[in-house]
Amino acid sequence: MLITEFKLYENREDVTLTAYVLAEKGELRGQGLRPAVLICPGGGYFNCSDREAEPVALAFAAMGYHAFVLRYSTYMEGAEGFADLFSDLKVKEHLTHPAPVREIGMAMLLIRRHAKDWMVDMDRVAVCGFSAGAHNTSMYGVYWDKPLITDFLGVEKEAIRPAALVLGYTLSDYIFLRDFERNELDEAFFRNSVKVFTGEAQPSEEKLIEISPARLVSAQTPPTFLWATAADAMVPVQHSLRMAHALADHHVPFELHVFEEGDHGMSVATQASSVAKSQMNADAAKWVGLADVWLKKRFALDLPEKTAFEEASHPCL
Repeated sequence: MLITEFKLYENREDVTLTAYVLAEKGELRGQGLRPAVLICPGGGYFNCSDREAEPVALAFAAMGYHAFVLRYSTYMEGAEGFADLFSDLKVKEHLTHPAPVREIGMAMLLIRRHAKDWMVDMDRVAVCGFSAGAHNTSMYGVYWDKPLITDFLGVEKEAIRPAALVLGYTLSDYIFLRDFERNELDEAFFRNSVKVFTGEAQPSEEKLIEISPARLVSAQTPPTFLWATAADAMVPVQHSLRMAHALADHHVPFELHVFEEGDHGMSVATQASSVAKSQMNADAAKWVGLADVWLKKRFALDLPEKTAFEEASHPCL
């Protein structure tokens, strides 16, 4: 495997794309171009969680996909931890919407520039995200073909088309988020998350709709795989249900899995992504295999029925 990190901006260290490229030199090269998955970790737009980065990339690599981790613009600018949620956070304009979703487009173009060397099939690149990263991913799913991204990048929409979305415990509707009752700590978290993301302490109804992908789904939204847990107290499962409802309304192919147990931020839900046993759950961990089956409907490698050796050894079979 070839692991390489790229900066998306020359003068910034915080926004990066890490490539996990399957680089076999032998017979596996005969598989040809491979599909890929671009991963957006969560973190409430304060940071990008390491737990939802490399462990997820390695899981997709094990399925036979090239994997890429995008650390997009967040409030902590690459530093660990969170801001003081009970202080008056200063807005950093260069980090606010639409920077994060545009950076997915930038990452897609970077992958395209290296696609020949990396043997990436650019017609089969999925975008995967978790929590706020899933929100960013679903934002890309509804804006990838809009001037908000295409005009900014100066490209035709087909150059950055996502083939599919994979959304883990996504946040999809900021109107619903605003009206949902929470405890004091979660309220402080989301109040400040909205502020650092939008640049506004009290965004208007129009602004909240603008950043609510479940309200913006169209027939151009890519096929989508969603998973969440019913026990998630931070980002309620209704966000995934609302997104699924919108996809159904617009006849966009989708698959939804809701597991009964599991806290927010499960990632791959095994010890590979956990720092405590509470982040492990055997049922929730099944999403990886379910996503593999779902993606193969669109991303299966075009392989012959038999190897050349088998054909030569058994020409009549």
